Amino acid sequence: MANTDFDVLIVGAGLSGIGAAFHLQDKCPGKTYAILEGREAIGGTWDLFRYPGIRSDSDMHTLGYIFKPWEERKAIADGPSILKYVRETAAENGIDQNIRYNHLVQRASWDSDKALWTVEAEDKTTGEVNRLTCRFLYMCAGYYSYEGGYKPDFPGESTFEGDIVHPQAWPEGLDYAGKKVVVIGSGATAVTIVPEMAKAADHVTMLQRSPTYVVSRPAEDAFATKARKFLPSKVAYSLTRWKNVLFQMFFFNMARKRPEKVKERIVGMAQEQLGPDYDVATHFTPSYNPWDQRLCLVPDSDLFETIRSGKASVVTDHIETFTPGGIRLKSGEELEADIIVSATGLQLEFLGGMEVVVDGAPVKANETYGYRGIMFENVPNLFSTFGYTNASWTLKADLTSNFVTRLLQYMDKKNLVEARPIADGDLGEEPWLDFSSGYVTRALHKLPKQGTETPWKLHQNYLKDIFLLRHANLEDGVLRYRKDGSKKFDTKHPPVAESVAAE
Repeated sequence: MANTDFDVLIVGAGLSGIGAAFHLQDKCPGKTYAILEGREAIGGTWDLFRYPGIRSDSDMHTLGYIFKPWEERKAIADGPSILKYVRETAAENGIDQNIRYNHLVQRASWDSDKALWTVEAEDKTTGEVNRLTCRFLYMCAGYYSYEGGYKPDFPGESTFEGDIVHPQAWPEGLDYAGKKVVVIGSGATAVTIVPEMAKAADHVTMLQRSPTYVVSRPAEDAFATKARKFLPSKVAYSLTRWKNVLFQMFFFNMARKRPEKVKERIVGMAQEQLGPDYDVATHFTPSYNPWDQRLCLVPDSDLFETIRSGKASVVTDHIETFTPGGIRLKSGEELEADIIVSATGLQLEFLGGMEVVVDGAPVKANETYGYRGIMFENVPNLFSTFGYTNASWTLKADLTSNFVTRLLQYMDKKNLVEARPIADGDLGEEPWLDFSSGYVTRALHKLPKQGTETPWKLHQNYLKDIFLLRHANLEDGVLRYRKDGSKKFDTKHPPVAESVAAE
């Protein structure tokens, strides 16, 4: 009979979950663990999405793991290459032997008397509910619903005689060769799909309500290519990683301090790419400042080149109604279409949609403060990976794993069974994410809160988080602990006072 009792249960076998398992094996080799994956395969996002051109919108020297160099030539990598990288990581380290597939986690209940989580996971092959227990629950389920993306109800949609598809549920074998395609949206997915479909389609139109900042970047990192010729792989990777981290931080800080100047430069680069006669003011000049929403990255100017070639075009307008042959816009223009792609975004979901219960009381996410962006107020022994909005997801995932493993080592040393963040006094209140993208604003009411000061405040800053997470004081007076054998939780004082040096 399969084991059902573990020290740690990791939820999700995507980029974050495989990384978390590596760090756990490396830093806490005595801990037993399993990964519960709701689908039938490793890879998360990179296995789920199958639309044409699927790729990263971050460079792989920062989206890759800190412990495994990215050695492919392309830094802006396609989905299959990223999936291969994640699966290689799992296989090389024996992590794939600890994954339980088709285990969709639905509920987790904490029992303080036992100092245990009981996790209920539906076996999607049989419909049975499996119950597993663990001391620590580590959520790596991403940030959006795998059940389906966001798709508005468009007027007249049922009258359209062609195919309507959403990128999150791309039909296998969809034939778009020689067809007219309209892609609704202007985000990272849309700017990826348009140039790829245009290679075979008769014409592709990107229909947007409002423009997004689009920045071109070489698909290959020249610095990384040269560094690999002269330096060991790990050294070259580390140098490239830091080069890209620092450049990204410089660019983000410039966007915050001098938004008009950065906006002028981004729009100017689009004009240079598209030519002096192109209407960049209408189609590539957003009303908001750079990094109020995530920038769209295109490799080797592929979107701009496709527009220049005439194989694709951009229309900025609002939809009045779908018609049998396409879409009629509020301006009166009609767009012919055989296929309509609704690249209209994701549905954000907290902790993979899992119900959380602590000693019989349901935890309401939107009434809960996040602690260091990893744990949650009054929720013991539960960790969550949530990456950056302005940088690569894995940068934060690696720091999160470092914090988690240090905390587990500390608790073992002190014979502690429970760690629980406790809020004293007024924390202030800010949204979990300070981001104006539609997929974020639609879901803010379902997400936790953050405070106005550390350790309750999220920092979208990798350098700052290195000090706040990698070197976090585990006796900060906010994390409260309970010793083995103690039935009551001390909410007033941490049980130990000696300082523990950061590793």
